[in-house]
Amino acid sequence: MALILHAGNTNKNAFKTLLVAEYSDVKVELAKDFQMGVSNKTPEFLKMNPIGKVPVLETPDAPVFESNAMARYVTRLKADNPLFGSSLIEYGHIEQWIDFATTEIDANINQWLYPRLGYRVFLPPAEEAAVTSLKRALGALNTHLSSNTYLVGNFVTLADIIMTCNLYMGFKSIFIKSFTAEFPHVERYFWTLVNQPKFHKILGEVNQAESIPPVASKKPAQPKEPVKPKAKEEPEKEKTETPKPKDDDLEEEEAPKAKAKNPLDLLPPSKMILDEWKRLYSNTKTNFHEVAIKGFWDMYDPEGYSLWFCNYKYNDENTVSFVTLNKVGGFLQRMDLARKYAFGKMLVIGSEAPFKVKGLWLFRGKEIPKFVMDEVYDMELYEWKEVDINDEAQKERVNQMIEDYEPFEGESLLDAKCFK
Repeated sequence: MALILHAGNTNKNAFKTLLVAEYSDVKVELAKDFQMGVSNKTPEFLKMNPIGKVPVLETPDAPVFESNAMARYVTRLKADNPLFGSSLIEYGHIEQWIDFATTEIDANINQWLYPRLGYRVFLPPAEEAAVTSLKRALGALNTHLSSNTYLVGNFVTLADIIMTCNLYMGFKSIFIKSFTAEFPHVERYFWTLVNQPKFHKILGEVNQAESIPPVASKKPAQPKEPVKPKAKEEPEKEKTETPKPKDDDLEEEEAPKAKAKNPLDLLPPSKMILDEWKRLYSNTKTNFHEVAIKGFWDMYDPEGYSLWFCNYKYNDENTVSFVTLNKVGGFLQRMDLARKYAFGKMLVIGSEAPFKVKGLWLFRGKEIPKFVMDEVYDMELYEWKEVDINDEAQKERVNQMIEDYEPFEGESLLDAKCFK
């Protein structure tokens, strides 16, 4: 009996077993006509895994579930498999990184992604904790990879296969470029692995997420149409589109709905092109005031954009510098859904606690976008005041915030963060 893998062909946990098989010259076949949400609820499947989680590997002796266990099983089918390293200490380090990939990387990606897709309850504090933990883990991984091409030794091991498959879900679904740019060695590692021939054969073309998924609507789902005709359409769709990967925890997803246009895209054209301002800001290295600040006001269109000051309401609580900086960083991370429509500067002010947090934001439209107010819970932690551009004192304050002028309002800057 051949090894039969019960999973869809886009399941990142199934990729682990398929990649091990590819590297070990072991034959593994995908179960025919597997359909998530249907096949894994049959009595036959529940005998293999009583809670119906996917994937499951059917072997001549007995089924094996849990993706890491399945990958280890297939690895052991080949004697002295180099995927387990060439020494006892290498084997120990491989197991170490497998556990790290599971508990520190995969678990936190899931905690960030799944609530946004509607598979778990979305709780902003829980998301903030998950992203903070994930950044800590990626920082540690980045440090290790700064002097190592692979996790263990000088060639691909089981640790690399499991780590890459876990990172795959993040890069494909929620890790936008501005997020991964903080971890350049992780970026290099991931793209190196997924573009190796054996990885590419299993994973196919991998594209990085362009935006963070918005939080799923809380509105009750509409009654579904009869599903009978859909069964005929799906095989044809699979020929032309790459379905989204599904994880062990996910049940069958609803067909994606047409994405509604953002109301800001329907506004009359503006003479201010936001990307041009962002490029000017980023590329001006000298004479900043004369070039960038003057350029900003030459570009600024008060009919198409609005400027806002924000002040954190609870500065007395900002008693620890790194906690305050993480708080601001988390806010900017959640603002990512507005990147196409906004530019911002956030200043952390003071040489000692309590630190003050103040910001300047440029938004498309003549008010703060409603979708930002609805989706970014931090917004209500700040007092917001529209800038009066006819007031020279307020205009000068805008200039100083864009320029990171110091001292700002008589105090030194602990940090200045830009959202662009």
